[in-house]
Amino acid sequence: MYELLADAIVILHLAFVVFVVAGGLFAFKWRPMAWVHLPAAAWGALVECLGWVCPLTPLENWLRARGGGIGFEGPFVGRYVLPVLYPVALSRSRQVGLGVCVLVVNAMIYGAIVRRK
Repeated sequence: MYELLADAIVILHLAFVVFVVAGGLFAFKWRPMAWVHLPAAAWGALVECLGWVCPLTPLENWLRARGGGIGFEGPFVGRYVLPVLYPVALSRSRQVGLGVCVLVVNAMIYGAIVRRK
């Protein structure tokens, strides 16, 4: 059960990362979504730029440890999702670059929304 919950946290984590990067696109259709997305994007950029650890990561690790697992073993999650969230070659400078990319992508999205309005 713990391994299943850990896998669910990984999928939730990935969904949140996708929302952080591109969730502003929802604001094209539903303007109030910006009130949800902007804080999420700010959080994602801060986590990357300042090197913080997202609270979902320790929760996932705790669940895996409780389930007796030590690695990321799920066939889909371990093979396809985790390498996206935790790339092997992620250096501090690349992490900051990802944070800056989040800011740039979202500035472009919201700039287009403002121009469209």
